Amino acid sequence: MPFDARLLAGINLLEAVVEAGGFARAGDAVGLTPSGVSRAIARLEQRVGARLFDRNARRVELTEAGRRLHAEAAPLLTGILEAAESIREDAGRARGKLKANVDPWFARVVLAPRLPEFFAAYPELTLQLRVTNAAEDMLSDGVDLAVRFGPPAASAAITRKVLETRVVTVAAPSYLARRPPPKGPAEVSEHDLILFRDPQSGRPFKWEFHGRDLSIEVPAAGRLILDDPSVALAACEAGAGLFQSLEIGLEPWLRTGRLLMVLPDWAEERFPLYAYYPSRRQLPAKVRAFLDFIIAL
Repeated sequence: MPFDARLLAGINLLEAVVEAGGFARAGDAVGLTPSGVSRAIARLEQRVGARLFDRNARRVELTEAGRRLHAEAAPLLTGILEAAESIREDAGRARGKLKANVDPWFARVVLAPRLPEFFAAYPELTLQLRVTNAAEDMLSDGVDLAVRFGPPAASAAITRKVLETRVVTVAAPSYLARRPPPKGPAEVSEHDLILFRDPQSGRPFKWEFHGRDLSIEVPAAGRLILDDPSVALAACEAGAGLFQSLEIGLEPWLRTGRLLMVLPDWAEERFPLYAYYPSRRQLPAKVRAFLDFIIAL
């Protein structure tokens, strides 16, 4: 006999009649009138080819066929309900494997040093990170969530702004000891510059300086062009030149004096970080947990 949802609904209603002891009380439990329950049971009887209830003015009783169907179907219904409840409970817990596609700067400079906190907070969660700045197919191959700096990408994915960070100019004390810091944006082009490649265009990012009421773009040329944040920071710390960096994640370098701010009054530019995920409906707990964690960083 082919299976359809009406059969399952009818058996569920049979269970409700048995538990309630009558059509009227079963109707109250499931939101149907007594006549609606009677018609639904009649359709079930027609479906299985047997009378399931003996009805009289005083009571409703299962027939032999009804008792057999109820005895065999009730455990299956219980199993379905228990399975659904188990899924519901799991959906509320951050557990399992989370696949995230994460921008290299955020992954290496911001996220990696804080991962012990994440695993302590979510002991049942396994994190699989794909570190890349490519915007294409961010959510392919089963990726649950992607994180990218810059304006929102044209995508069918759901986007959520995680944070904004300043763009700052920094240099090592050793570099500034031999090359006095610029007094204004116009003097920056006279310095050795460490350039960072825009992953979208393939060209180095432009150097801009934003004050309170003014923004200035300066010619940016240099002998060192990088696309890896760890290498860029190491080169800057070694004294290779000035570097325009996202401020987020730089606190250890600035606090210890390994890097110093240059032209701090011209650091009003903000750069956003966005999270991307496939759908806003029934967002899994593991994705919510990761989002909450990176927003709090």
